Amino acid sequence: MADIHELELYASAAVVIGAGQPLLIALSGTGPEERSPVQILSAIWRRRPWPWATTVVLAAVLVMIGLQYGVHGLSDHLMRQPDALHDGQWWRVFTALFIQSSGLLQIVINVPALAVAGPVAERCFGPGRWLLIFFGSGVAANIVSEAGWSRHGGGCSIAICGLVGALAAVCLARTANPKRQRVMAIAILAAGVFLGAIENNHGAGLLAGCVLGLAVAWPRKGPRQDPRKGYDRVSVSAPQR
Repeated sequence: MADIHELELYASAAVVIGAGQPLLIALSGTGPEERSPVQILSAIWRRRPWPWATTVVLAAVLVMIGLQYGVHGLSDHLMRQPDALHDGQWWRVFTALFIQSSGLLQIVINVPALAVAGPVAERCFGPGRWLLIFFGSGVAANIVSEAGWSRHGGGCSIAICGLVGALAAVCLARTANPKRQRVMAIAILAAGVFLGAIENNHGAGLLAGCVLGLAVAWPRKGPRQDPRKGYDRVSVSAPQR
């Protein structure tokens, strides 16, 4: 059962994802005829190229959800624990990304969020850069958490916030993007700064994602056009239908 602190953490993640939802939809290439969440999700996953990195990580998350409930004590060996880094248990900053320590509430938030943010980010950055942003921001946030922000727990929400932060930062850096998208990006970055100021680890993940997103996508002489679907990889502009 999640305690009050955990509820606050994942409510914060939901706020970040909620603020990022309009930007994610704008970048996904879905049209006005795709209005319901199911239609939007279906449209995102129908686009090509197939988001292989997202697929693998999402599958791993789902497998670990089953294992953490089926194998007694597994979560305790993989999630963040107080003084874990001091004791040399460095692997926890990585494995904690796959343990949903707050139960059903966290699963209901994180799995759909990854299913939406993952493909959008992967088609903008490419699978290799996607993996760097996802795991880089997630590990960075877990290290900050172990330093005192949230020493116990786990979940992929901090890495998902990293993907959203990377998209927002690059969207804001590309001055050719529509004003509405840039305003949404500013709101997301402001949320990251606020969460960081109150020592919420989702803010750490989001801000780490901002830095990594800019690092892998900037500078560029110009966006690279994908001839198969017409989206501009690493330009973070809405794909053409």
